Amino acid sequence: MAKIGNYLEEVGKEMRKVTWPTQKELISHTVVTIVATIVISLFIFGTDRIISTVLEVIYG
Repeated sequence: MAKIGNYLEEVGKEMRKVTWPTQKELISHTVVTIVATIVISLFIFGTDRIISTVLEVIYG
């Protein structure tokens, strides 16, 4: 049981060292993540459609 208490104490110490982002930084990073996700998804969708069309022509 002492190990669990020691672990939680160490976690608390480390959490006090964390530099948390400001609200502005958090929103900015969230927007970048969402935009990047949409761009990558559209690229994968487009690539899939092209490959599907090519395979349909080959095997169709």
